[in-house]
Amino acid sequence: MGREAFEAEITNDEIIRRLAAAQSGVLARQGTSTSHPPHIPSLIGVEDIKYLDATGLGHHRSIGDLMRYAIINEGLDTMAHYGDFQPSTGIEDTSFNAEPGTRFSDEQLYALALYVYSLKPPPNPNPMDDRALRGRRIFQQQGCPVCHTPPLYTNNKLTPAMGFQVPEDLLKSESILNVVVGTDPTLALKTRRGTGFYKVPSLRGVWYRNAFGHGGQAETLEEWLDPARLKDYYVPKGFHLGPGAIKGHEFGLKLASGERESLIAFLKTL
Repeated sequence: MGREAFEAEITNDEIIRRLAAAQSGVLARQGTSTSHPPHIPSLIGVEDIKYLDATGLGHHRSIGDLMRYAIINEGLDTMAHYGDFQPSTGIEDTSFNAEPGTRFSDEQLYALALYVYSLKPPPNPNPMDDRALRGRRIFQQQGCPVCHTPPLYTNNKLTPAMGFQVPEDLLKSESILNVVVGTDPTLALKTRRGTGFYKVPSLRGVWYRNAFGHGGQAETLEEWLDPARLKDYYVPKGFHLGPGAIKGHEFGLKLASGERESLIAFLKTL
């Protein structure tokens, strides 16, 4: 879609509709869309996560990568040129505490990254009781550890978005799990944060998080594992602009209700 066609589509009424749909847990950050804002991930435990952004846009191999990610996402990426296209033609303040056109110092970025690495989860009130132990067995029987591998509860790999053809050279990479889970491909294919992939998220801390799915359409873990979300007339409790199914990642949706409750009880202990 060209710029003129895009701007013609975004009327005042449409802007108001999207603002009214905004809620905690998602954010239409630069490089995304107000119609498909990504969920805000937890920073707790990020030191163990190999990719940053839901689409795996940033490779996280060391604290240096986190420092670079921080400064790029202060707005430096909007100053880049892609052929004749520049995301922003104005002067950007790439730091809230610096003069226009400057950025945080390396020392500040290092301190910021150390702080992020230091974050710890709150005490978990959910016990590993008999029901949670049954849930752990179900988790294993359903093959969940293939993607959500303990102890991180992620294999730290990328999976292709629906409709994306993985290049042959990338198929040889150990970082790619060539399994399509069928979630909405918009963020991965139609935004400037798109890579064609979604990362496998960690399940640690799901008991204190909201906005499940890379678009935050499911507000709770219970909703994410509710088979009703696949119905065309479903109204999501998380971010949504109207009724419609929360598609994809159907694992666990065919369990009996008691099994599903046990699985959720286990996941909340992580």
